[in-house]
Amino acid sequence: MSFSDVANLRDQPLIQFQAISRHYQMGDEVIHALDKIDLSVKRNEYMAFIGASGSGKSTMMNILGCLDTPSSGQYLLNGKDVAHLSDVELARTRNQEIGFIFQSFNLLTRASALQNVMQPLVYRGIRPAERKRRALLALERVGLANRVDHLPNQLSGGQRQRVAIARALCGEPSILLADEPTGNLDSTTTTDIMSLFDALHAEGHTLILVTHEAEIAAHCQRTVRLSDGRILSDMSK
Repeated sequence: MSFSDVANLRDQPLIQFQAISRHYQMGDEVIHALDKIDLSVKRNEYMAFIGASGSGKSTMMNILGCLDTPSSGQYLLNGKDVAHLSDVELARTRNQEIGFIFQSFNLLTRASALQNVMQPLVYRGIRPAERKRRALLALERVGLANRVDHLPNQLSGGQRQRVAIARALCGEPSILLADEPTGNLDSTTTTDIMSLFDALHAEGHTLILVTHEAEIAAHCQRTVRLSDGRILSDMSK
């Protein structure tokens, strides 16, 4: 790939939605979870999707994260048409392009913090010594260098979420995609986690948060409000 090709790729939106729809059949009723969404996301954006239950947030997250596919429309991720990817290519895209952070942490209960953070790198075939090096750096980045051997049940909620963030960072993804990342945390820990997200954005990471809380969305530079599967507003600071 030439220098000009790399430059052109950097200038392209990281994410492009073109008339994305997702419909579900519920008995005789068709549910329009997303309805003809047009959206463009640049690299290093810090944005939130916000809306009430049933607004389409979860469906949006699933499609962004390649966990679900749209019923119609085109989704380009880093210039790739997701609809044309095989199941193996989709799995590889999820592993390499997207770092997932969930409300429930989704940690392996019998694995240490270090082992949890290394896990995504196992599927890439990265050698054990390099996996460990990257995982230790990621845990240090989130302030858990002294907790690498602790199991999840030996960590507080905030620490478990930091492990999840370290796991997402470890693979050096294009996008950090966080689904209600503070939903299980108290207010003090929420402040700490959002400060960490703010710092990660300042370092150049692209962050997309899915939330129903205006206080969380306020940290972001761009807020897209969803209602009944459509974009109600798209505001940037």
